[in-house]
Amino acid sequence: MNCEEKYRELYGRDPEAVAFCPYRIAPLGAHIDHQLGAINGLAIDKGIHIAYGKKESGICEVWSLQFPKRAQFHVNDIPEEKAGDWADHCRAAAKMLREKYRMRYGISAVISGDLPIGGLSSSASVIIAFMSALASVNQIRLDPWDTILSAKKAENEYVGVNCGKLDQSCEVLCKKDQLLYLDCLDDSYTLIPWTGKPFRFIVFFSGLERSLANSAYNLRQDECKAAAYNLLAYAGMPYGKFKETVLRDVPREVFEEYKDRLPEPFRKRATHFFSEYQRAMDGAEAWKNGDIEEYGRLVFESGKSSVENYECGCPELISLYNIMRETPGIYGGRFSGAGFKGCCMAIVDPAKTEEIIEHVSTEYLGIYPHLQGKYLASVCRSADGVDLGRGGRE
Repeated sequence: MNCEEKYRELYGRDPEAVAFCPYRIAPLGAHIDHQLGAINGLAIDKGIHIAYGKKESGICEVWSLQFPKRAQFHVNDIPEEKAGDWADHCRAAAKMLREKYRMRYGISAVISGDLPIGGLSSSASVIIAFMSALASVNQIRLDPWDTILSAKKAENEYVGVNCGKLDQSCEVLCKKDQLLYLDCLDDSYTLIPWTGKPFRFIVFFSGLERSLANSAYNLRQDECKAAAYNLLAYAGMPYGKFKETVLRDVPREVFEEYKDRLPEPFRKRATHFFSEYQRAMDGAEAWKNGDIEEYGRLVFESGKSSVENYECGCPELISLYNIMRETPGIYGGRFSGAGFKGCCMAIVDPAKTEEIIEHVSTEYLGIYPHLQGKYLASVCRSADGVDLGRGGRE
């Protein structure tokens, strides 16, 4: 049953519209958007769907096909504190929208996701899709960057995840078969068309779910900031508040000169930042040149740095990554998302998708047979970002 069918079952009528926000993959630029580095990203043809209709009362009544219990709140009386359930992302979206616009109408809505949760920015997708639906019924026309920053603020301040703007930017700005290269320092970006041979993405779900707010995700950001703060101090450079300090503030030559004075965890985080920033730039060039082999090599190197320097990845994801490296037909791959559970993404030769899925699945489930039925492999294509013009796609 999809969200439209569930809506008809619940309300006895067709939804007025269906909002859609794609998931994203970010082959390069992992873990450096919050340090104002650069990213490579693409939207994919899987995502969050919300079937909805206007409620004159101002009440938002929201159901999910993936989670139990209905959520309900008024657009002008949103709880200040999160409830700790799946609907916090909807409340966060409504709260950010209300801060900038007057709202009169609520919505009746049913939410569904195309793929399991974990590693594809599903939380950002829910926020953006719900925001676009609520904006639509209130005749609010969303601006792309306003949407990106509001959705980021919703996760940072309400949900409690200190994410950067990678997820939201990919889901709003991306175009099919074009790589988004975004400099998170000044939000300048380029969409680079693909001119090389065909490729596909395969997303391999480990069978495990995770919550970023309850993981080491926020700790890693503090470690990056600590590295930056110390490097600036060692070099005698000016620095301000700790919470506002990022590794982009540190010149590469300063890092090279003083890195050995850093505690090992801080040195590793900074090493990942500077090497990943370079890979993001090199990757954009390889994409521009249509060089899928070089691009894939950089993605594999990114995955290696995430394990060794950023020190993320549970045993299951690390196993998936290692299996992908040894699988013919995979150009490159790495963890998708934070890497503390969730999934891996691979860029593959489309002629070999069946063999790749069979090999990876056999090897992975041979190690973790208890994840049979939870593990999943899904072939995806690149796609356009969210359509903000009509509050979603019908």
